[in-house]
Amino acid sequence: MRLDDDVVAAVERIRRDAGMGLSEALNHLARSGMVERPSPRAFKQRTVRLGLRIDVSDVADAIETLEGPSAR
Repeated sequence: MRLDDDVVAAVERIRRDAGMGLSEALNHLARSGMVERPSPRAFKQRTVRLGLRIDVSDVADAIETLEGPSAR
């Protein structure tokens, strides 16, 4: 069996930090990868009415409306 370099590094780090043997560290790493993690919550964009009287979705048009065409 051949382990990738990143897996070997992770096993060695666990062995060093926790003082485990090779088999114990490899089993610990494998078990931690099998743990079911909760799904991330769906992102929901919140919006708030700002009470603006002009459309600011196009910044250049908003500046032109507020400051005139020479503001560009």
